[in-house]
Amino acid sequence: QVQLVESGGALVQAGGSLRLSCAASGHTFSTYAMGWFRQAPGKERELVAAISRTGGTTYYADSVKGRFTISRDNAKNTVNLQMNTLKPEDTAVYYCAADRRSWRKAALAIAPDEYDYWGQGTQVTVSS
Repeated sequence: QVQLVESGGALVQAGGSLRLSCAASGHTFSTYAMGWFRQAPGKERELVAAISRTGGTTYYADSVKGRFTISRDNAKNTVNLQMNTLKPEDTAVYYCAADRRSWRKAALAIAPDEYDYWGQGTQVTVSS
């Protein structure tokens, strides 16, 4: 069982910045593509950003492009999400997820059901 633990969620004012971190267990972390999802009340869970096994390829949702940056450190088994210029609509529970079958795919996975392991989530609240 792969365990993912998110941290860094907080209450922040609009325009502020926040950095989320996800720590993974095990020694196979570098074989997984990783993603950050978020889910707001009454909304579908959506992919915010994803990163390939080596970090060479990234994906960003249009709503966060230019404001958020995903990164990974395979030596430390961590994935980070730097969030800048936060907006109230960024308020959600943010989840870290791992796709262990990314090597079979031509592109980074977008749908939640393509990811195999999930963290417990961390709350991000952006006040206006």
